[in-house]
Amino acid sequence: MTEPARPGEKTDDRPAESGAEPGRAGERPEPTMLEQMGGVSGLVYSSVPIVVFVLANSFFGLTVGIWSAVGSAALITVVRLVRRESLQPAISGLFGVGIGAFIAYRTGSAKGFFLFGIWASLVYCGVFVASVLVRWPLAGVIWNFLNGTGTAWRRDKPSRLGYDIATLALAAVFGARFVVQRWLYDADYTGWLAFAKIAMGWPLYGLALLVVVWAVRRSDKRLKAIEEARVAEEADAEARLRLKYGQPPQEA
Repeated sequence: MTEPARPGEKTDDRPAESGAEPGRAGERPEPTMLEQMGGVSGLVYSSVPIVVFVLANSFFGLTVGIWSAVGSAALITVVRLVRRESLQPAISGLFGVGIGAFIAYRTGSAKGFFLFGIWASLVYCGVFVASVLVRWPLAGVIWNFLNGTGTAWRRDKPSRLGYDIATLALAAVFGARFVVQRWLYDADYTGWLAFAKIAMGWPLYGLALLVVVWAVRRSDKRLKAIEEARVAEEADAEARLRLKYGQPPQEA
């Protein structure tokens, strides 16, 4: 049983602090989009298996090219694991390389290595376009889901329009990939196909992400202004009611 505080003695019933405000101690800043993609190293690593495959296939044949690509993707995963870097880009890259290598092996053609990515681009393009048509643009859905900000953005037409534009920008990237790479595939330009896959990969995707960033900031600014206006309107209505009925305002 604790003794009552003496006159003038300062008391503090709060729990002992750990040196920082609750909820902020050890809080890590939200990763940027570049960091979510694996950083600059992730962008470089994603190109290595493609280059290795093309070179090994040119000098030593398809079988060596396949195993070299898979081996380089696996090595990159191990390196990122040892360096305690994000494994998501490496694992997804290893998965993609594995599928491409399997198709190349089954078709007996080096260009088969790129076939999965070509058709995946067409599917992604169709899904993004469809999401705009049904008024659930994926750029807005994915961003607000990951950040837990709900669906208020859909009730604001300018916000939804911004996300429509961002989603269509992503669809254009995937559509361009399909058109160009499919043409190179049909023309048997395996070397140029590898170049197009790299050049139209993260660099082109990064340009589309700039449009997504614009849409996010535009929407956040609008929703913040709408919320502030709503709070001000409620406060003004409450003040007018109190003035009408002669009640003093509540003290905080």
